[in-house]
Amino acid sequence: MQENQSAERIRKLSLDLDKALENRNVELVVSSFSDDCEIELLGIKLSGKSGVKRWLQWMYRHLAEVRFTPITIMVEGNVFFEEFLLRGRFHDGTEVESRQTEVLIYEGDKLKVLRLYFDRLDFSDSVAKGPLARAFVRWAKKKSLIGLT
Repeated sequence: MQENQSAERIRKLSLDLDKALENRNVELVVSSFSDDCEIELLGIKLSGKSGVKRWLQWMYRHLAEVRFTPITIMVEGNVFFEEFLLRGRFHDGTEVESRQTEVLIYEGDKLKVLRLYFDRLDFSDSVAKGPLARAFVRWAKKKSLIGLT
């Protein structure tokens, strides 16, 4: 993979991608990726521009609005690492916040690899409908913290 990209260029490409995602500019997002790219999230790998489109359809099917706030950014060679806060709104108006991390690997000006890490429990309160589902979510969150608290 190419290592001669400047940190400034990688940072700009990555922040431009965030803006395109926030603006739901699917065409611009897809064009940011290489033809043979890979996206990895939630234990699933998506390949190529068709994989990028599937990821975007999935995300926008769930979130009507999304905003990213960078927390920590590091660039080394052609690798961009970011910890960020996602603030979103579901189609029913429910709001969500999720602290996430991404690793972006560039080949020239195109994204070759995107790895996205987040806790799906961040979204559970927003999607749990009905008292039984909400009770299960509370139970799962409580169980996941046993030994830490």
